[in-house]
Amino acid sequence: MNPYEQYMKEVSQPMRDELTNAGFSELTTPEEVNEFVSTSKGSSLVVVNSVCGCAAGLARPAVREALEHDKKPEQLVTVFAGQDREATAQMREYFEGIEPSSPSIALMKDGQVVHFVPREEIEGHEMEEIVNNLTTAFNQYC
Repeated sequence: MNPYEQYMKEVSQPMRDELTNAGFSELTTPEEVNEFVSTSKGSSLVVVNSVCGCAAGLARPAVREALEHDKKPEQLVTVFAGQDREATAQMREYFEGIEPSSPSIALMKDGQVVHFVPREEIEGHEMEEIVNNLTTAFNQYC
């Protein structure tokens, strides 16, 4: 690992921890992504994590707050854009017809995307709007 990669790994660790401490499993390889999607049953929340400010100030806090809702996804996973590039690219293959964006949040049911929150619906929005967006989808699909 070169010094830049090592630095970015260290810088991004607290951002990873914010989701893993909330119960998310990290998918760091394309194989882990394929295994997860091919075997997932029921509802899953997939967070495409990022080092950007809107991930830190809005996406991760909104996801954590939304997960305090009565109805919530059965499985929680995350891929990290810009860090685990191959895993992120593989996950995006399952987001058919959806432009790549990070951060972003996908609600999947039996491996299919049923609701998607792109960066445009995160950046510049109030945290409550994002929480409401997610909990409305949880009520419908979980």
